[in-house]
Amino acid sequence: MFITFLLGGVFLITSVSSVLILEFFEGKPQITVFFTDKAVKADADSLDKTLRATGKVASTAYVSKEDALAIYREQNKNDPLLLEMVTADILPASLEVSATNPLYLKELEPLVRQAQGVEEVVYQKDVVETLLTWTNAIRVVGVIVAGLLIVNSLLIIMTVIGMKIALKREEIEILALVGASRWYIRMPFIIEGGLYGVMGAFVAWIMITGLIIWMQPVILGFLGMIPVISLILGSLTGTPFFLAAGGFLAGMLLMAFLLGAIGSTIAIGRYLKN
Repeated sequence: MFITFLLGGVFLITSVSSVLILEFFEGKPQITVFFTDKAVKADADSLDKTLRATGKVASTAYVSKEDALAIYREQNKNDPLLLEMVTADILPASLEVSATNPLYLKELEPLVRQAQGVEEVVYQKDVVETLLTWTNAIRVVGVIVAGLLIVNSLLIIMTVIGMKIALKREEIEILALVGASRWYIRMPFIIEGGLYGVMGAFVAWIMITGLIIWMQPVILGFLGMIPVISLILGSLTGTPFFLAAGGFLAGMLLMAFLLGAIGSTIAIGRYLKN
């Protein structure tokens, strides 16, 4: 049970993190459309309308030449030499597009390239496809591994409880003869199986939480730009971290107790026919 919830917890956190990463990048502009100098705002509005009509666009943002200059100045504010010769006239206006699902980008790209006034289209195709591949792989592997571990845990619980029933068969027969109910006889074994799960899950939670605390600087270094992760791990003494850790513990303990109880119930059904 400890191994099941240790590996299962790690895969769960990894899967949730991959979903958060994907959602974070989904919210960023995935296609940036640069317009020619002769293009006008009406061209961008027309393209915006065409894209929204597909129902596959989450958001669009028009960046004028003046906005582009402001962004450029903010990004290079510490290097005055890069700011001297740059004016709004030499920077292109653009339209930033985010799809409701990265899979739709392949369908949106041709519409963008065919639009009037478009000079260049920046589409991080390889990045998006790689991110989707990794996210789907993590989900599939996580589900398969978790399923195998759950089956393994059930078999172990069934074996242990079955051995306990065999060792106490005489006591069980005496209880049945003196009129004890079926649930009175079976409930201690069910609770015992549930407690095996709870103890294994609790130790696994301690190790996972300790690992996260130890790796906090590394995690924030790679994923600190994601608001949810930054909020939870920004301060290990803050309320968000305790709420997340407490919720994770409660979920693991509940699942562990149910898993142990189910394994015990199956074992009881096999060894106690009456």
